Amino acid sequence: MHLLGYIASLLIGISLGLIGGGGSILTMPVMVYLFGISPVTATAYSLFVVGSTSLVGAAQQHKQGTVNIRMALLFAATSAGIVFLTRKWLVPAIPEHIATIRGFEVTENWLTMVLFALLMLVSAVFMMRHRPVSPTQTATRGFSRGKMLLFGAGTGLVTGVLGAGGGFLLIPALVLILHLPMKEAVGTSLLVIALNSLIGFAGNLHDTGIDWQLLLIVTSLAIAGIVLGGYLTRKIPGGKLKKVFSWFVLAMGCYILVRELSNAL
Repeated sequence: MHLLGYIASLLIGISLGLIGGGGSILTMPVMVYLFGISPVTATAYSLFVVGSTSLVGAAQQHKQGTVNIRMALLFAATSAGIVFLTRKWLVPAIPEHIATIRGFEVTENWLTMVLFALLMLVSAVFMMRHRPVSPTQTATRGFSRGKMLLFGAGTGLVTGVLGAGGGFLLIPALVLILHLPMKEAVGTSLLVIALNSLIGFAGNLHDTGIDWQLLLIVTSLAIAGIVLGGYLTRKIPGGKLKKVFSWFVLAMGCYILVRELSNAL
């Protein structure tokens, strides 16, 4: 299973390099089902892997001039703090055993996987229905600070609780709220994801028992994947890839949801 996990780790990076998101959607299931990590711990591992990989991807994009650092810092300022506080205080405050419903014990791990599966379904549908904005669009209009704060807080909460970078939320937000061109929004989203994820992981640094060897191997493979994805993005149409990836995410979300709900029956 570990071999499959290492191959999947490479795919995590490739997805980030090709479409500027989606890596965190893969990281959680990989950690839980292929490496046998508990769901709650996997959310922390996901933050480190996705954050480190996105940082490398953002550096690549910056060389191509497609990262708006000012806008990235502005957006991250509204979300990174939420991520850190969520990882530091909210997640540890959730009890391991939440409730018992008709004899089934609702645990933190079970609820985490169900919520993550629902996030995958929403993400897949959103990617299928979202129409890409023209690459020639320019950020000439002003932006709504209220909407930015709302999206930033929501993205931060999702990232903090589920360990998902929120790329499927970030890219539309950067385009529709901050009015960035699509190509620039993809590059900028990688920097925001990196800042949110790594700051969020800092909230877990006090935890003992982190398997750093596994974490660094998976991260290294994901980084190799994002470098490869950055190269492939010049050869493969991003629109077609996004459709295939969204169907894959939909299938994975359905699988996880059915698997976890069957345990409750």
